[in-house]
Amino acid sequence: MALKEAIILAGGLGTRLRSAVPDLPKCMALVAGKPFLHYVISYLQKQGVEKFIFAVGYKHEFIEEFLAKEFSTINYLLSVEEEPLGTGGAIKLACKKASEKTILALNGDTFFKIKLNKLGLFHDMCGADCTLSLKPMKNFDRYGVVDLNKDYSIKDFQEKKYYESGFINGGAYALHSAKFLEENLPEKFSFEKDYLEKFYSERHMFGVAQDEYFIDIGIPADYERAQVEMKDEE
Repeated sequence: MALKEAIILAGGLGTRLRSAVPDLPKCMALVAGKPFLHYVISYLQKQGVEKFIFAVGYKHEFIEEFLAKEFSTINYLLSVEEEPLGTGGAIKLACKKASEKTILALNGDTFFKIKLNKLGLFHDMCGADCTLSLKPMKNFDRYGVVDLNKDYSIKDFQEKKYYESGFINGGAYALHSAKFLEENLPEKFSFEKDYLEKFYSERHMFGVAQDEYFIDIGIPADYERAQVEMKDEE
């Protein structure tokens, strides 16, 4: 099953990047001369995404100007938060504008070169409510770990600490939008804490690992690394 519609969370404040970038939404931080969001959109287009819903809030006018100038020909909508709703609240609000049964939801400040056809087919095959894209990592302490059962359903979420190896949540999800909207979730909530970690044992939640390029520009060190590594991306 092809994932043709994507919700991109583009309302992050980027407080940890204040020393490296001006006062902009995090996804608008310049990487190799272009807003980080440029690379995310371009990659998803190549992977077959045809409709975009941008979940925006903080200084959203900068994102609106950028989209109108650089991506005026794509099919997109804006889902504007009047106040911060958390990752879950932002996805919930944006899902109300979705037209596909299954949507891709991802963070606009993370670039994970997953194969969308693999994620979509796996999600469909499992009859999942939500399927997480997992990145295998070694020797890390910045992320928690996602453990899987033998059938690839979510077994557990482990807290942040040092790990020699493990799967981290790459922040890209195949999500059954109608089922998600049926959940009795508040207006403001964390998608990770209040949906994934709360309901994984009661819902059909799975993980699929993809050992592809991954970078999260949430901290200055990785933002600087992105300047070098993403020069050749389009």
